[in-house]
Amino acid sequence: MKKYNLTAVMLLFTLALCAQTPQWESLFNGKNLKGWEKLNGTAEYKVANGEITGISKMGTPNTFLATKKMYADFILEFEFKVADGLNSGVQFRSNSLKEYMNGRVHGYQFEIDPSSRAWTGGIYDEARRGWLYPLTEYPSAQKAFKNGEWNKARIEAIGNSIRTWVNGVPCANLLDNTTDKGFIALQVHAIGNKDQEGKTISWRNIRICTSTPESFATPQSQSAPQVNQIANTISDQEAKEGWKLLWDGKTTEGWRGARLTTFPSKGWVIDNGILKVMKSDGGESTNGGDIVTVKKYKNFILKADFMITPGANSGIKYFVNTEINKGAGSSIGCEFQILDDQKHPDAKLGVKGNRTLGSLYDLIPADSTKPFRPGFFNTAMVVVKGNKIEHWLNGVKIVEYERGNQMWRALVAYSKYRDWENFGDWEEGNILLQDHGDEVLYKNVKIKELP
Repeated sequence: MKKYNLTAVMLLFTLALCAQTPQWESLFNGKNLKGWEKLNGTAEYKVANGEITGISKMGTPNTFLATKKMYADFILEFEFKVADGLNSGVQFRSNSLKEYMNGRVHGYQFEIDPSSRAWTGGIYDEARRGWLYPLTEYPSAQKAFKNGEWNKARIEAIGNSIRTWVNGVPCANLLDNTTDKGFIALQVHAIGNKDQEGKTISWRNIRICTSTPESFATPQSQSAPQVNQIANTISDQEAKEGWKLLWDGKTTEGWRGARLTTFPSKGWVIDNGILKVMKSDGGESTNGGDIVTVKKYKNFILKADFMITPGANSGIKYFVNTEINKGAGSSIGCEFQILDDQKHPDAKLGVKGNRTLGSLYDLIPADSTKPFRPGFFNTAMVVVKGNKIEHWLNGVKIVEYERGNQMWRALVAYSKYRDWENFGDWEEGNILLQDHGDEVLYKNVKIKELP
């Protein structure tokens, strides 16, 4: 019988076991704040009972307790407990740079939200783009957080993939390539009411795995639905779900002028993955003119990222019929209004705000609490399922309506579309991006056709 060295066998067994187990590094020693530094605000952080506790304070901006070390790819786990009504978060791949807003902390944030909105585990882009992954569409994720109790969080940031879990429940699944490295930071949010002063948010058991984290990543099947923020791309998951680019980010393929058989020779520019309608005289279709998809669509989910320059006006139209209105002005169709509500006069026209950003133009006003991010790209989404239609802005539903009924016909009869026969009731139509004589930027234009 062959004899084995017991010590050698045990060593091999240990090495094999370690190869299958994440190598965790503790970010908090349970005793003091060694390895951490406070940034931006003046809220207090205390250490007791193996916990870091942040205390809300009046008169200070958001305060962050940040690791001195920077992290790129990792799996981060921690436990947290927050006082009711106190918003907070954990930054990751975040930075504080003198050249960016004089050192303001910015970057990805794991949201901690005990409010009725219940977006804990969503992903917010602090001091930059705002919400990247709200939990509006995912009620199972909204129920994961336990108010007044300790909760366990997990963040997997590996390459362009960012995924989160709360108490083992999938919450966010984001593809984004804006920042690939930064610090971890614990946030005490600024407060505006005196009765919120002194409320606390606590963290414990903060640990990170940076050694081959991809080897220990959670299977994709155990993730939330994916949102792709990488410009002008379709991910493997999106392709499986039936998404396609409406604009490829490079050429004019698939588009033409609304009154042309080819793409306009002026008024539109493709610049580094961005489609720009150029500034002219502010007139409706008086420069390059509207552009439309060559193909017509019936039932679909349409997404487009847009950026409004100050005072600008444009629109995303659907169910467009380019065969009518051969005269002056824009082609006719239902419109997701793109507008600077603060600086463009059209916002004050119409009825009860039905010409403001995100509204079904001149028919139904958008929710006044819409989450718009001035100066950044915003995501418009239109969902069409037969006669039931929704407008979404940055993951929040802002308009919902049904066409083809008595209420719809009454709305049309009271609008500027009353003279167009069967307006909005066409079974299918082109998708349109509007030239209204102002500079507006578009990217990430994609569509998923529905049965």
